[in-house]
Amino acid sequence: MDNPIIRVRQLTKKYGDFTAVDCLDLDIAIGEIFGLLGPNGAGKSTTILMLLGLSEPTSGEIEVCDTDPVRSPLAVKRLVGYLPDNIGFYESWTALENLILTAQLNGVSYTEAKRRSLSLLEKVGLQDVAEKKVGKFSRGMRQRLGLADSLIKEPKVLILDEPTLGLDPMGVKDFTSLILRLSREEKLTVILSSHQLYQVRQICDRVGLFIKGKLVADGPIQDLASRLFRDKPRHIQLKVCETDTQQTRRILEEMQNMKSIEQKNDLFLIDADEIIAHRLAKKLVEHDINIMQLQQRTYGIEDIYAHYFEGGSTDDDK
Repeated sequence: MDNPIIRVRQLTKKYGDFTAVDCLDLDIAIGEIFGLLGPNGAGKSTTILMLLGLSEPTSGEIEVCDTDPVRSPLAVKRLVGYLPDNIGFYESWTALENLILTAQLNGVSYTEAKRRSLSLLEKVGLQDVAEKKVGKFSRGMRQRLGLADSLIKEPKVLILDEPTLGLDPMGVKDFTSLILRLSREEKLTVILSSHQLYQVRQICDRVGLFIKGKLVADGPIQDLASRLFRDKPRHIQLKVCETDTQQTRRILEEMQNMKSIEQKNDLFLIDADEIIAHRLAKKLVEHDINIMQLQQRTYGIEDIYAHYFEGGSTDDDK
């Protein structure tokens, strides 16, 4: 990857005999939404703390926006916005007052701080409650305000640590959509730490899978799935018009890469060595077969998660 905005090499963090992060190598591109995926205790939050300059690594190298967080933690904090899983605000202050304070603490003048605050409140959908005290906000409203707070200094990188904990399914969907939109509009690099599969699948360009302090795999979800399950059979469900079943059976038996064909009247359950749905559909259409249903099993983030975090894995998977 050319000129990554985040570059990590052999990053390790130990607490006595316990290794929280183990020899991490990672590049993240400008404008990318990268998901840190793994169960609690996998090393995600420890990695984030080192990126922010809030925890010193035992060994290894880090660069965030061409800056070393160990040597220049304050410089990194000016370039990175951070939304923890439970952000604190002055409960008796309004949303606008809290944002203005954060901006001023980052060296922004009052006039500019107010302008940015009002603009961000509109972007996160809180313009109508700008003068409402934060103590009366719901969990979802607080997270939206937290997002605005992390963006007030106009960072180049935004780090979100379990940002949707405590939100209902609709709140999760709305919040992740908001992150995606703001990332594209502001051309932000976003690191999203989570163990929730839905939000990772919805918005991340790439994911990194953490287990016991190790990054065991990283890449786009579909690429990871293709690598992990390349030797798995492709399950296909085919349903045709009842009058076409005999001819369909002959076509299937003549095709290559078929592992098994099971027929239940007009329904065929097929296992193949490779993705053949498009080729099969073309073949059937050429023979005037009336296709009622053609569905091929695909592998996604749930399968990847189960492979690594439920079924166990080895370094050979990487």
